[in-house]
Amino acid sequence: MVTEPERAKAAVEALIYRAALLLDAEKFADWLALCAPDFTYRIETYSPEIRKRMTWLQHDVKGLRTMIEMLPRHNTDHGQLSRHVSVYTVEIAEDGSAAAAVSSFLCHRTMLDGINAHLDAGETQLFLAGKYYDRFRLDDARPLFIDRTVFLDTRRLDKGSHYPI
Repeated sequence: MVTEPERAKAAVEALIYRAALLLDAEKFADWLALCAPDFTYRIETYSPEIRKRMTWLQHDVKGLRTMIEMLPRHNTDHGQLSRHVSVYTVEIAEDGSAAAAVSSFLCHRTMLDGINAHLDAGETQLFLAGKYYDRFRLDDARPLFIDRTVFLDTRRLDKGSHYPI
């Protein structure tokens, strides 16, 4: 027998994987539709050189929408990003109204046109590695993202890094 917390956990995991597929397909508006109106998004890392945590990007839904609208105007390397996500933990609040998850991700970049100085067309490389720290609002066990912190292990980014990770 499947319990409500188990259903909620499965729904959260499914949402995380669906988000990755939408980001891979560059369906950013559809990805934003998975987010609550009060959603916040951050990209952070830790710098051992300065011994501090750094925030590289922080937006609410309005800021993300504006950033996404500007993507066609950015200089990119025409690489295709592909995310591999593994959900480590999903914790459901006792009252069933919220959840939190931690996932690991690897983001690969495949060059489409070979104009990048160090990659040929069709070549794939590891682009980013890190973790997602997500929080969700559950409504009838239907989750919506309310917060995502992308914590990067990778600290050297190339062109294309302005896309949501």
